[in-house]
Amino acid sequence: MLLLLLLLAPLFLRPPGAGGAQTPNATSEGCQIIHPPWEGGIRYRGLTRDQVKAINFLPVDYEIEYVCRGEREVVGPKVRKCLANGSWTDMDTPSRCVNRTPHSERRAVYIGALFPMSGGWPGGQACQPAVEMALEDVNSRRDILPDYELKLIHHDSKCDPGQATKYLYELLYNDPIKIILMPGCSSVSTLVAEAARMWNLIVLSYGSSSPALSNRQRFPTFFRTHPSATLHNPTRVKLFEKWGWKKIATIQQTTEVFTSTLDDLEERVKEAGIEITFRQSFFSDPAVPVKNLKRQDARIIVGLFYETEARKVFCEVYKERLFGKKYVWFLIGWYADNWFKIYDPSINCTVDEMTEAVEGHITTEIVMLNPANTRSISNMTSQEFVEKLTKRLKRHPEETGGFQEAPLAYDAIWALALALNKTSGGGGRSGVRLEDFNYNNQTITDQIYRAMNSSSFEGVSGHVVFDASGSRMAWTLIEQLQGGSYKKIGYYDSTKDDLSWSKTDKWIGGSPPADQTLVIKTFRFLSQKLFISVSVLSSLGIVLAVVCLSFNIYNSHVRYIQNSQPNLNNLTAVGCSLALAAVFPLGLDGYHIGRNQFPFVCQARLWLLGLGFSLGYGSMFTKIWWVHTVFTKKEEKKEWRKTLEPWKLYATVGLLVGMDVLTLAIWQIVDPLHRTIETFAKEEPKEDIDVSILPQLEHCSSRKMNTWLGIFYGYKGLLLLLGIFLAYETKSVSTEKINDHRAVGMAIYNVAVLCLITAPVTMILSSQQDAAFAFASLAIVFSSYITLVVLFVPKMRRLITRGEWQSEAQDTMKTGSSTNNNEEEKSRLLEKENRELEKIIAEKEERVSELRHQLQSRQQLRSRRHPPTPPDPSGGLPRGPPEPPDRLSCDGSRVHLLYK
Repeated sequence: MLLLLLLLAPLFLRPPGAGGAQTPNATSEGCQIIHPPWEGGIRYRGLTRDQVKAINFLPVDYEIEYVCRGEREVVGPKVRKCLANGSWTDMDTPSRCVNRTPHSERRAVYIGALFPMSGGWPGGQACQPAVEMALEDVNSRRDILPDYELKLIHHDSKCDPGQATKYLYELLYNDPIKIILMPGCSSVSTLVAEAARMWNLIVLSYGSSSPALSNRQRFPTFFRTHPSATLHNPTRVKLFEKWGWKKIATIQQTTEVFTSTLDDLEERVKEAGIEITFRQSFFSDPAVPVKNLKRQDARIIVGLFYETEARKVFCEVYKERLFGKKYVWFLIGWYADNWFKIYDPSINCTVDEMTEAVEGHITTEIVMLNPANTRSISNMTSQEFVEKLTKRLKRHPEETGGFQEAPLAYDAIWALALALNKTSGGGGRSGVRLEDFNYNNQTITDQIYRAMNSSSFEGVSGHVVFDASGSRMAWTLIEQLQGGSYKKIGYYDSTKDDLSWSKTDKWIGGSPPADQTLVIKTFRFLSQKLFISVSVLSSLGIVLAVVCLSFNIYNSHVRYIQNSQPNLNNLTAVGCSLALAAVFPLGLDGYHIGRNQFPFVCQARLWLLGLGFSLGYGSMFTKIWWVHTVFTKKEEKKEWRKTLEPWKLYATVGLLVGMDVLTLAIWQIVDPLHRTIETFAKEEPKEDIDVSILPQLEHCSSRKMNTWLGIFYGYKGLLLLLGIFLAYETKSVSTEKINDHRAVGMAIYNVAVLCLITAPVTMILSSQQDAAFAFASLAIVFSSYITLVVLFVPKMRRLITRGEWQSEAQDTMKTGSSTNNNEEEKSRLLEKENRELEKIIAEKEERVSELRHQLQSRQQLRSRRHPPTPPDPSGGLPRGPPEPPDRLSCDGSRVHLLYK
């Protein structure tokens, strides 16, 4: 007592006028003492009569209680509280002391109620005792419905619309008349509320949360002390934003309440920039939807289903391992506290397995019990209500369905009583006779509706007020299951967007998980060891090409080199160098260069390979084509073999190069190469971390890549095949003009085979960067090496071992010992000898013809002078000199005289 006086003394001793102008009964220090009702008094808690006489003001939050003398009782507010603005609560409603009315003289008003004692939500187990307790408290008050007594007629709906239809029929068609209906479950409330309008009945629900019930056109007489389920959605969205989640999944039981709630959630998350990536539903068996959630890698999951279905869902969740540090479940908060421990024969999971599966989930629950613990209109605090209700229950509260909703059922009776009291004139105004109500009396229904719609009082569940759709406005409680029991972690007031956070949330992984598997994009880069190795080989090949080119240019005056068309060989060396240089950009990727440089690298690959092939292979193809063309001519065109015009060879190479330049230029202008990304299947790391690796590979590509490759590979492939054919046809031809055409044919074989194999293989292996690079680069390196070695190394060996470093003039002065050993030199000498022999033969034939003419003339003269000689009887040959030869012929190296 002394402590209380010390705390109140600064307020009591301060002059009334201090602090500025105030209303007659209000100051900034508290509330002015008010007078008690007639025949009544005021009980000041903690103060004596003398202490009250010594003060004029009471502090904020101080409560006074009215009491009446004798057999009288208080009508109106029995308890008033000092508010911060200096006024007392409910001052617009007077409090009076009136004589008690005997119960036998009070008229009964009946309430028809449907309590779900079992089924999807067995909320009637706790809500029915709460309603009975409220009826006792209301009926004991003489200031509320002093002439009436509220009575309850109820049935067990089992949360089943079919069962509810049967009992609704009994309530409506059996006496007495019910002035109001009180269903519980949303599915039952939907049925009852749609039918009630035809019977002019008000419907007041204590446990319905379906958003569909907010439709005033469909349910014009419906009210509920349980807020709409959509009130959970702003809280859920707020939590999604708090923890940075942008992707969620949902699973729901196929009922109207959950479907409409989820539709509302989908609209709200869309406004907040959050995406519902996967939406599953089930009627009775959640096995397949849960598997689908697992398959779709759902992490943040909102579950909307009744308690019995929740046990089925989390049994499947345990089987699919859809719980733990990677997952967060959002459930409805009106289940029993131990709902996951209740035996259920429809599931085959143990209590330990269920406890493990549900650990850490979040519930959003409408604040159904006033957290301030202040006194309500029934003169009870919320804690006193819980204690009183617990004594009435037959089981432990955690095992009793609807225990959390019990305050809503209790306040529903008070809301009804106050509305009926206002309708009947219990507040001091003339009203209607409630006993005159029948199902055709819409006037009384309208008055009850207006009174209910204007309800505003402090209940054990908090401040009770209805919005325009008849739904209760309330705060949302956020809880988390920690260690098998629910812990409060925050409150949310959606009307003010105010989140009160207690910072008591706990996470299995130490922090809130990600809303999806953290995908780490990693590029597959070329093996650097492979790149360096091939680059070294390519560099050595370029050095070899430079050496061969230098050798060819330095020895261009040597006849042997001159007879190999050295300029074409120079082009071959340059082409090999360009092709080998293409290996370097072919191995460059994002490991070495940035995105902006990638298109230039792509073009470098294309141009170096294209020009390298055209120069290297084109010059060899030109040689073999010329040999085939000249040495397969008919006999009448043998003169073509005598002369070789070099410009025709260069023009052929130029044509091939020009075709490539034109094609590449059009390709680059019309559809240039650019960087593209190939994405592979996700890979799970070996460590148990909530990430997955998304491999990606960079490519050089264009919009119509296949078309361009078809054109490019098409005519290149034809050149390769034609080259192989020409090399085969000319394998036995010998010519002095191109003395290395057999080596060229061998090089063409190797290049063609490597290219024809490598091109399709690299296209198949394009997704394997190391294999594709190895095939392509090594084909370039090997074909270049083989070409250079086959064309130039024999020439180097010949000139080095035989010392043939002289010019053409010096070479003709030397003896033919070394030249005669050369097959082509022999051919040249034989052709020269044949031409000389042909001249001799022509001269001889002309001489023989003259001699024959002379001989014939002599024979004619002789025949005139001497008659013919008779034949020799001996049969011998005629005598005389032998006849001259008829003709001379040459078989290539010798001259033969033929006689007749």
